[in-house]
Amino acid sequence: MEPVTLASLQAIEDGGFAEAEAEIDGSAESLILYRDGDSVRAWLNVCPHAGRRLDWAPGQFLKSKDGLLVCAVHGASFELQRGECVAGPCRGDCLKPVAVEVAGDAVLLRT
Repeated sequence: MEPVTLASLQAIEDGGFAEAEAEIDGSAESLILYRDGDSVRAWLNVCPHAGRRLDWAPGQFLKSKDGLLVCAVHGASFELQRGECVAGPCRGDCLKPVAVEVAGDAVLLRT
């Protein structure tokens, strides 16, 4: 199976987010991509609290002064190593991770 390119690494600001669309387990899904230097972590763009997207507009994510990803709907805050909710209505829950890898300048969905 051919690797699926989600984004260019250079298109994601270091310490920033991007949104990508991909087929996961046969369903079209929105993904959150987070760049940390030369690596990228990804999660489904779904808040575990209410099942809604975390972005306030397509591809636009909120980041707190403390460096947490913040759900635009109910304010749940997620740390960016494991995607764990550390504040808000779903404290202790985690975003669902998606396996990605960086190859050159490409962020690839790991299949």
